[in-house]
Amino acid sequence: MAATFHEGEVALQERAGSRAKLAEIGPRVIRDHMPDQHREFFAQLPFVVVGTVDPQGQPWASVLAGEPGFVASPDPRRLLVQARPLAHDPLAANLADGVPIGLLGIEPHTRRRNRLNGWVAMRNEEGFELQVGQSFGNCPKYIQARRPQFTGAPPEPRPVQVLGTLDAAACELIARADTFFIATAHPQAGRADAPAFGVDVSHRGGKPGFVRVDGNVLTVPDFIGNAFFNTLGNLAVNPRCGLLFMDFDTADLLHVAARGEIVHDGPEVQAFQGAQRLMRFHVVSALRLPAALPLRWGEAELSPVLEATGAWR
Repeated sequence: MAATFHEGEVALQERAGSRAKLAEIGPRVIRDHMPDQHREFFAQLPFVVVGTVDPQGQPWASVLAGEPGFVASPDPRRLLVQARPLAHDPLAANLADGVPIGLLGIEPHTRRRNRLNGWVAMRNEEGFELQVGQSFGNCPKYIQARRPQFTGAPPEPRPVQVLGTLDAAACELIARADTFFIATAHPQAGRADAPAFGVDVSHRGGKPGFVRVDGNVLTVPDFIGNAFFNTLGNLAVNPRCGLLFMDFDTADLLHVAARGEIVHDGPEVQAFQGAQRLMRFHVVSALRLPAALPLRWGEAELSPVLEATGAWR
C-alpha cells in the first residue's frame, strides 16, 4: 500500500506533534478516489486552481474558468476539465499526457474547498482528463466569502508583462491581498507508485496585508490548519514554488516564481498573533496577465476566524 504522506510532510507532522494522529486518520481521509460529494462539488464551480511543473522544474499556480459544468467526473477516479488555459498562462506549456498535476476546487462564498492531485491521463484541444492519485477535503478556515461569476473569455488578450523583479504595481497588489494560491511539488512528482510524491496547489488567506513585501521577499504567517502539511512538506524537500495573486477588481493575474523557506520560530513568528510559523518567499521572476481572468467577483466578507490573527508592524 502506497504511503499517504511523504518524508517532508512526516517531518513537519513530527515537529508539530501530530504525526501519531495523522498516521491513523490520514489513510481514511486522503483517498485514491473522489467521494460523490466532491464529484458534485467540482461540477458546480465556475473556476478551479491548477498546479503544474514546467520542464525546468518550476511549479506554477494557474486558474481555469468556465460555465459551471465545465468540470465533470465520469467516475470516482477521473475528472474531465473542458477549458483551455488562459493566453500566456504557463499552464498552456505544462499540460501534457502523463504529467503530474494538482487541483483545488474552491467555492469562496460558501467557504467550501476540496483538493486532489494526480496525473493528466489525456489532453486534447478542449481540455484534459485527470486521473486521481489523492483526493481530500479542507476546512473552511481563512476563506474570504466572495461570489464568483463566469463572464466569458476576455474580448482580446492583452500582452503579458514579464518581470525580473516585482515592480511597484505588483508590490501593491500583493501588499493588499487577502488571498493567494501556492503550487508546490515533491522532487519526484509523477511517480505512479507514489501518489504522495505529487504536485499540490493550495489556498492561503488572511487579513488584507497579511503578505509582507520587502522588495523581492514576501513573508506570510502560517496559521493552524489540518496539520497535513502538504504545502510545507513539499517546501521542506523542494523550495521551488509558484504563487498566484488575483486582482478581484481589475481581473489581473500575477504569477510569481519563487523559492520558499519555513521560519519555524523566533521573534518574527512570536510577533504575529495567530502565526504558528512563517513562510518566506524569495521571488525569482513574475508574469502579469492584465485583465485576463474571465470572472466577476462579489463583495468580500472576511473569514471570522481571522479575528484571532494579527497584522504586520
